[in-house]
Amino acid sequence: MRIGYGFDSHEFRPGIPLKIGGITLSHDQGLGGHSDGDVLLHAITDALLGAIAAPDIGALFPPSDPKWKGAASLIFLEYTRKLLDERHLRITHLDAIVVLERPKLGPHFPAMREAVAKSLGIRTDQINLKAKTNESVDAVGRGEAIACHTIATLEG
Repeated sequence: MRIGYGFDSHEFRPGIPLKIGGITLSHDQGLGGHSDGDVLLHAITDALLGAIAAPDIGALFPPSDPKWKGAASLIFLEYTRKLLDERHLRITHLDAIVVLERPKLGPHFPAMREAVAKSLGIRTDQINLKAKTNESVDAVGRGEAIACHTIATLEG
């Protein structure tokens, strides 16, 4: 068994769509970042990469490379899935906590689980998603940013 931990955070920015968990949400701001800023997919990708002792998402998909500008973060998950397949490892479970003040994510979790499961070739019941607020503490608590923590377990 292997275990990986992933973390990511991005600030809100006006004028771009909000992407979380591979889906677009209705919101007045999106997340800044070189790619689409999908904080959940970035944290999942880093957790999986950590479990196989691979370089992190920033090393594999550097913000200095213009080809990743605005890229859909599902691409990062699909690449990571290939790395797992090469090592004959399979995902047993993903557990993620998205920390934000708004929008409410609970109603969108089924669609997010579907998008992640499809990209990784796993079942939706292998993915647990939770949302928490930061109780007005720091930029996340003031609604200026979103953070995400993820744990991945693998077997091979």
